[in-house]
Amino acid sequence: MVEASIVLGIVIMSIAFGVIGLKVSPNIAILFSIALVMLYAGIKKISFDQLHEGIVNGIKPGIIPIFIFILVGALIAVWIQAGIIPTLMVKGFQVISIKWFVPSVFIVCAIVGSAVGSAFTVMSTIGIAFFGIGTTLGIHPPLIVGAIASGAIFGDKMSPLSESTNLAAAIAEVDLFKHIKHMSWSTIPAFTVSLILFSIFGITNQSAPLLEIQEVIQVLENNYTISNWAFIPILLMFICAWRKIPAILTILINIGVAILFIFFQNPSVKITEIASSIESGFVSVTGNQQIDALLSRGGIESMMPTVSLIILTLSLGGLLMETELIGTVMTSLSKKIHTVSGVVIATLLTSIGVNIFIGEQFLSVILPGNAFKEIYKEKNLDLSVLSRTLEDGGTVINYLIPWGIAGSFVASTFGVPTLTYFPFVFFSLLSPIFSVLSALTGFGIKMAVRSKVEESFG
Repeated sequence: MVEASIVLGIVIMSIAFGVIGLKVSPNIAILFSIALVMLYAGIKKISFDQLHEGIVNGIKPGIIPIFIFILVGALIAVWIQAGIIPTLMVKGFQVISIKWFVPSVFIVCAIVGSAVGSAFTVMSTIGIAFFGIGTTLGIHPPLIVGAIASGAIFGDKMSPLSESTNLAAAIAEVDLFKHIKHMSWSTIPAFTVSLILFSIFGITNQSAPLLEIQEVIQVLENNYTISNWAFIPILLMFICAWRKIPAILTILINIGVAILFIFFQNPSVKITEIASSIESGFVSVTGNQQIDALLSRGGIESMMPTVSLIILTLSLGGLLMETELIGTVMTSLSKKIHTVSGVVIATLLTSIGVNIFIGEQFLSVILPGNAFKEIYKEKNLDLSVLSRTLEDGGTVINYLIPWGIAGSFVASTFGVPTLTYFPFVFFSLLSPIFSVLSALTGFGIKMAVRSKVEESFG
């Protein structure tokens, strides 16, 4: 336990010092940490065959997310070229009040996320449109990203279509809808306080820059096809979610529909031009620097930095698992916890720790869930408490980790570093806090706990 804790402490301090202190790329910090773990493995005489197996096993959970990221890069490019994101921007300018823009974005992303069940999809589609509107209105970009991410994460967390929500329920052996209902104890307060904070930080009495907005709308209308038909792919996304079509197939369908839109709007467009956008990203040439900077994005290549970070992070996680550093600490902790609040807090901290060390959202649910499940049973705790805690400390926190899969995705999508938008993702920051309060006060803890306490008093 002591040895494993020391090694893990050195690993996390080296990552933190590299990213925060030296401000180097997370890729470099993670790569250095991999070298440290391999050095430790060499001292422990662990064979390279074992280490190679650990790397392979570590990367396996990230293969599907990596493929989804590649597709999302392509989707962003064709959605811009087809006028879908520009249409959302124009319509958004016409209906959204600048005074309540930030809380409105939070609510809309939460609603769409609940319907779609994918935070990544929300952020990479309507999220980009909202970001464009907000920056045009002069609102602090990290605050906009915080509102978009918070709403999307809430929707992802509370949606029965979400992969992470289904995973947490399955790991804890809890009925899906019972799990979603029980999450309300921490999720609803976190949502409410987040909405208040976004209203306070985002409210402004300044008047909208009408001339600038009209200029942006005019530029968009002159250079892109702005039409209500652009809402068809969005509607299609909802239909796919309702029909429970897998994310990969849903994105591929939307890419196909967007390409048809491009050909319909401009029959003379060459296939090679569309292929270039999908590969390298769409390049906006309107003459307006702000719009061109915002809409020149997407493409498979834009996701490669994220993909490389995911591969390195998961490789590090696989090495930590193969050397049994993570397992040793988790097992030792689970045996030393005796109180109900201690069990919940330990689960939260472990999930957060896995996010920090491994950077993988699903593993932050799987590993603590398997480690603590029996303790919840011993303490007569309903397993829905476990499933909720795994979400509060696992699912939502990954968006705050610079080298995490979700955190790196958000940073690459909006061009805002993770540590810059970190303070404004109120929902992710508040969820574990309300989970701890629930554990300490007993609110949201199943009656089985109370009945056992009553029995102890005879």
